[in-house]
Amino acid sequence: MIRRKPKAPRGFTLIELMITTVIMVIVGLAIGVVIVDGQTGWNTMYDRLNSDVVTDGYAARKKFDTVMRRASRGQSLIAADSSWIEAYSYASPFSTTVDRYSRFYVSDGDLNLEYGRLEPRATLSVETVCGNVLSCTFQQVGTSIQMTLTLDNGTQTNTIVSSAVTHNQ
Repeated sequence: MIRRKPKAPRGFTLIELMITTVIMVIVGLAIGVVIVDGQTGWNTMYDRLNSDVVTDGYAARKKFDTVMRRASRGQSLIAADSSWIEAYSYASPFSTTVDRYSRFYVSDGDLNLEYGRLEPRATLSVETVCGNVLSCTFQQVGTSIQMTLTLDNGTQTNTIVSSAVTHNQ
């Protein structure tokens, strides 16, 4: 009679299963760390891009550009300390004389825009353009008017420089 060798048992040993489990746990933890770190970075970037400092700066730049482009060419007055600007414009497209003013100025940390009539001088409305204003200066650069606005909400600071050319005659 021929004796056969007993076949090796099929399957994994307990040590092989333990080593595989440890390797899988290490890989799983590494993937988890990468996912959490990516999510944290995304949240930080999202908060920076959508903070009130960024949105206020965008709103201020758009409003400044709109008002200054509507203003009459060469008809603006900038304060000696560059803290405010007053631009003069027509009340409507059918007006024949410059009869309105728009004045940007900072008060209590807000950038305000005052609209008014020139003759007789009267304020028609005042709107708050943005808050969190740390500083704001205006200057004439060639044929354009430039606004340098610094916003700070305590956690983030943003400086916006915007230039506009007056278009109306």
